[in-house]
Amino acid sequence: MEIGVKGRNMSITEALERYALEKVERVSKFFDDERSVSRAEVELSHERNPSISDPEVAEATLFINGVVLKAREASGDMYASIDRMSDKLERQVKRYRGRQIDRWHGQIKGHSPEPESDVPEDEEEIEAKIVRTKQFQMKPMSAEEAVLQMELLDHDFFVFTSADTGDINVVYRRRDGNYGLIEPAR
Repeated sequence: MEIGVKGRNMSITEALERYALEKVERVSKFFDDERSVSRAEVELSHERNPSISDPEVAEATLFINGVVLKAREASGDMYASIDRMSDKLERQVKRYRGRQIDRWHGQIKGHSPEPESDVPEDEEEIEAKIVRTKQFQMKPMSAEEAVLQMELLDHDFFVFTSADTGDINVVYRRRDGNYGLIEPAR
């Protein structure tokens, strides 16, 4: 697995880089084939805003056979942030692998997987359910119009049809207060 470690607003020491690499490499034990996890990116950053109580941020992104898993944690100590981030990443990988195995057992062997116990191990392990379906008309509009609609509705994202390309796009509010646009690749 190829792992890249970079720093933002801070310099990365050898010890810190080695610690982050060691923690992220632990997830490869969940895969039989080491080529399953093609690469991982780790970003360690220090938030310069003095009003942020947890300025040390560790974020990891795993690229697994077309699936992207992300984990982000912040605390007052970078080593603690890396620990918490790697634990979160490990839980996500376990959940991802569990779903893969359940799907494999159900489709290949022709039987349904064993029902899980009623008591979840961890609150993050609870399976997400779709509890509401919403349909709406999508008139073609520009990204700027979509941002305006999103703000009027007071939502964090807005799905729309691009007037330029006719494709389905998404605008969203970023953590830094700016906006992002997601459009399909050509």
